Formats: sequence, structure tokens, C-alpha cells
Amino acid sequence: MPSPRGIVVGYAGTVFSVDVADFAVGLLIDVLRRISFAHRFIRAGLWPLPLGSKQLPLVLTLFRFPFIPSFEEQFSEKFRALKRTDLSEPLNQFLTKHAQSVRALICGAGAPVNIETLNHLPSLSCVLTVSAGLDHIDLPECRRRGIVVGNASTVYSEDVADFAVGLLIDVLRRISSADRFVRTGLWPLKGEYPLGSKLGGKRVGIVGLGSIGSEVAKRLEAFGCVISYNSRKKKPSVPFPYYSNVIDLAANSDVLIISCELNNETFHIINKDVMSALGKKGVIINVGRGALIDEKELVRCLVKGEIGGAGLDVFENEPHVPKELFELDNVVLAPHKAVLTPESFSALHELVIANLEAFFSNKPLVSLVKND
Repeated sequence: MPSPRGIVVGYAGTVFSVDVADFAVGLLIDVLRRISFAHRFIRAGLWPLPLGSKQLPLVLTLFRFPFIPSFEEQFSEKFRALKRTDLSEPLNQFLTKHAQSVRALICGAGAPVNIETLNHLPSLSCVLTVSAGLDHIDLPECRRRGIVVGNASTVYSEDVADFAVGLLIDVLRRISSADRFVRTGLWPLKGEYPLGSKLGGKRVGIVGLGSIGSEVAKRLEAFGCVISYNSRKKKPSVPFPYYSNVIDLAANSDVLIISCELNNETFHIINKDVMSALGKKGVIINVGRGALIDEKELVRCLVKGEIGGAGLDVFENEPHVPKELFELDNVVLAPHKAVLTPESFSALHELVIANLEAFFSNKPLVSLVKND
């Protein structure tokens, strides 16, 4: 349209439309797919890494322990994790294919590190377990090969001790049983619930006065219990009576709390003779390992009324629990959860990273398992 002066004006019209649209789409794709960033990444020589550059250490993880997001982020900043995501692939085949250069490994009670596993890891120099117990690791073979081993140390001690005391109070005061009594509507039908038993004054024998056993003793002493213990040897700084024989400990106890490690010497350390010595009113609490107790004999004694009750967080063939125990009101069962708290996981994560940093810096592990 002519202007008042008769000047005709023209403009670019749609000339640029396609190009601008293309550019807009390009910007969007660039932002979403990080193309410019990738371009700078290659131009800076970061792919592949140039010779002499430092690559994050590779760590093999054979056990799925609870990685909270903040830990995963912290871990990935310092290490690369090698995980077996395809569980249909045999472990040994996976190790042979992917883990020949691995120097450090994280495992747990559900992932044994035996001689067969070690044979597939020729470069391995460090084994870290997220467990306090070591029964899933072939320690003599690791020592023979010069492989250092670290465990969870005292990370779980307080939480497991709390849980052991909780199990004991539950069994004695019949808390879980009373809960079922109310929930099933038996209170208005049957009236008063059977009496429980007092905790204070009970003679408590602790089998294994390590970090967990010591925390248990501290707590139960505050309740007014009388503590004695059995260990591999007498502890010079401990005031409690020491029994070198578990049968003698049981004969002088109302309660046995099992918190020792599982090894060839302690397998079925709680057997028929020990249960007989404990007596019909005796209570057994196990927060150690299931195989510390002769489980078949324990079930028989509980069913026959030859011991007074049990609180069990661990079992001999986990996750399978003897069904005879399900109907017993004097038994409290838990699915191996004494260690499970957010606080213990946080402490564990810090310890794992500290151990890995120490190992890859050629320093001693923070929670080194010593050669006894």
C-alpha cells in the first residue's frame, strides 16, 4: 500500500521463515540433546581420555545394598561402579568378561567371596563387605593372595543392640502376641491377657562380647539385668563374670543373647546341651547368624516347651523360616533387619567411601580386618 507520499514499501515476507524455524528447532534439540556440549567435549580431547589423564577407579559391586541418591552421587564422583545387571548371566562368566582388571570389590552376606570367585578376579587387591560378619568371605585365601579385607566394623553395633533389647522385651512382655490378641478381637471375648515377665533382675548371658555384645550389655545393665558373658577369651577390662564354656553360661542365665561371629568354631554353638542347661523358662535372642543355633533343635525345644521363648532376627536357611514357629506366641520373628536404619546406612556409606579412598591412595583401610 502506498504511503501518504506515494512511497512503496516492501519487506522480506516469508523468506526467513523456514530458516528461523529450522534454527529454533536446532536450538531446542541442542539444549535437549547437549549437542554443543558434546562438540566441546570432543574438541577438548576428552573422548577418548588422553594418555596420562586420571580415570575414576573401577569398583565391582556384587551386592545390592541400599544406595540412597545422595550416596550414589557422591560415589559416582569418585568411582565407577561395575554391576552385574543381567542376572541370567552366570557370575563367573560375567567376571571373566568384565572384571579382569578390577582391584576393589564390594560384597555382602548374600554374595560370597570364595576361592572360585577369587580365581576369576586376578587383579583383585581389596574386598569390602557391607556386613559386620565375615562368614561369606574366604579370609585365609584372601590373606594368602595378599588381598586386604574391610568390613562394616562398628557401624551397626548400636542399632543391632537396640534391636536385641527390643526382641527381649517383646518376648518377656509378650508385646507382639498382645498386639495379635487385640487385632483379632480376642480382648472382649477372653478378657485379660496372660502376664508377661519382668526384665529387671534377669540374668543375661551374652555369647560374643564384641562391639555389639558390649552395647547390649550397656543397655541391659541400665535395666537392672545381671550380665555375664562367653567369648574366645576373657576380656581384661570387662567387669562381668566370664564363662569359657557356653553350657556353664546357660546354666547360670535366664536369657542368652547371641551376638558372636559365625565360623567353624561357633557353628551350632547353641545346641541341645546348651538349651537344656538354659532350662524351661530360658529365653534365647539371636542377632548374630542363624547357623549359630541348631535350628531344628531350637524348634523342637520351643514346640515341646523345653525353653521359655525366643526372639530371632536371623535363621539358618534365610529367607526360609521353620513354619512351626509361626504359631508360637512365645516367639518373636524378624526378617534379618536388626541393622536396618537410615542412620546406619548413612554411616555405612561414609565408611565404604572412606575405605575405597584409602585403598586407592595406598593407605590402610579405615575398617581393616586384622589377621588374628
